[in-house]
Amino acid sequence: MELRKQKEIEFYDKQAQKKQEAGDFEGFNPNLLNSYQFCCQWLKKNCRGKKLLDYGCGNGVHSIFPAQNGAQVKGIDLSEPSLEIAKKRAKQEQVEDKIEFLLMDCEKLNFPDNFFDIIFDGGAFSSLDLNKAFPELIRVLKPNGYLIGIETLGHNPIANLKRKFNKLSGKRTGWAESHIFKIKDLKTAERHFNGIEVYFFHIISFLAFPFLNLPGGKILLRLLEKIDKILFKFSFLRKYAFKIVFIFSNPKKYAQKII
Repeated sequence: MELRKQKEIEFYDKQAQKKQEAGDFEGFNPNLLNSYQFCCQWLKKNCRGKKLLDYGCGNGVHSIFPAQNGAQVKGIDLSEPSLEIAKKRAKQEQVEDKIEFLLMDCEKLNFPDNFFDIIFDGGAFSSLDLNKAFPELIRVLKPNGYLIGIETLGHNPIANLKRKFNKLSGKRTGWAESHIFKIKDLKTAERHFNGIEVYFFHIISFLAFPFLNLPGGKILLRLLEKIDKILFKFSFLRKYAFKIVFIFSNPKKYAQKII
């Protein structure tokens, strides 16, 4: 196994225990954000009766919702401690019959061709080599399937400064810090998918995140999200979003030959 994968596994094995003790987002509720609300609304509308892959599922934090909304979910990850927590979570939420968690490399999927209707990426891309990941994603995705993902975007200088501190403090790996999703990665996606939809969130509203548990924090978030919508009308500002949601469709099944 490649050294960078070993380091990622070691990091997330340690993170699994920390998250179990401190909570998935250390007390932060991402469902308050319009970016996560967008994903949930899309999944609720589209996932019923579908086979869904939670790609890089970690401790299963994103696996439960689609299962509760009628999807048959498979979650994959290389962190065994994370998967054990995910299985307990599914049992607690009484959806263990709708989710199967598997130890698997996201860059080498052990699924048949054209297997999934939907693939959900909840932030796994920064831990991967996308030139290896994309061909596998389009291989297992049905021709009429969708890849929906929510990723941190790596162009905002304030957010990037915080990431450097996170790397120094051990809260993020060196690979992940240097492989945050960027606009150029959308160009890579265009080589693999004919359908590309992109939505940008939190150009300034991410500044409210540390205050969400304080009085008035949610009001501040809503206000800044409204300002975000105005700022995103200017296309040159979009790359400075903190979060990006993408929906890729119509996979080019033989795109891997041009890598």
